Amino acid sequence: MSETLTIQTPDGPFQALVVRPTTTAPVPVIVVIQEIFGVNDGIRQIAGEIAAQGYIAVCPDMFWRFEPALALSDHKPDDVEKAIGFYGRYDFDKGVSDLVATVAAARTLKGASGKVGVTGYCLGGLMTFRTLAASDADVGVAYYGGGTDNYVDEGARITQPLLMHLAGDDEYIGAAAQAKIHAALDGNPHIEIHTYPGRNHAFARPNGDAYDAADATTANARTAAFFKAHLG
Repeated sequence: MSETLTIQTPDGPFQALVVRPTTTAPVPVIVVIQEIFGVNDGIRQIAGEIAAQGYIAVCPDMFWRFEPALALSDHKPDDVEKAIGFYGRYDFDKGVSDLVATVAAARTLKGASGKVGVTGYCLGGLMTFRTLAASDADVGVAYYGGGTDNYVDEGARITQPLLMHLAGDDEYIGAAAQAKIHAALDGNPHIEIHTYPGRNHAFARPNGDAYDAADATTANARTAAFFKAHLG
């Protein structure tokens, strides 16, 4: 069951997809942050899987300032070019503000228990990290957040549990970037980092070219257990 949530910002309102579980009891919310391709079929599939685990999934439209309701395919060259263009123009700080507002709105959703987790992929992985540093979200899980190495100083502000998944052979988050991430964050007792040797970027993207079933299953099981431990 899905619906739309309107989130207010100083720049105007934007929409988030809401996917609900079958239960009517109050449950935690998990904010699912998109890749550069918008709230597309892959993100909707992930939201459905999260709802099947008993959570309310909320998927904010992060590129709403460019093109509301964007839903692109990573298999179409024109879509990839368009997504990369939007990513190059994206205001990451305004994105954090949008997500802080999303977390606040998620707490007050009908049927929500008041607890909110955040997860995201690629762009969404970075924004998960930054949202944990900027908001009162209860827990976060970041998948291969591109550019995280440029914001590692924000890790000092993270006091909520954060699980990070890194691809060992990530073509966008190289060895030097991963070393910088570990050097800055390994000492934070709230942050847990797992690396998947031999995997490429987006190894957990449903139906993606780099998808690896074994390691995606392992990462997703760790994610499910992490949310269960910290959200109930």
